[in-house]
Amino acid sequence: MYVYWVDIMKDCRISLRVSARRMQKFREYAVEKDKTLTQLIEEYIDSLQTAKEIK
Repeated sequence: MYVYWVDIMKDCRISLRVSARRMQKFREYAVEKDKTLTQLIEEYIDSLQTAKEIK
């Protein structure tokens, strides 16, 4: 039986570099949608299809 790392990890941090313009756009979008940046990122990740789902 395989144990995937997502089963073990509770919270993780990500760090990324984007331009100030993109960050401002992202923040404005979050305000418009009344969501946090974390919520937007999590929703996007959850919407991604895995290779298994595509087949």
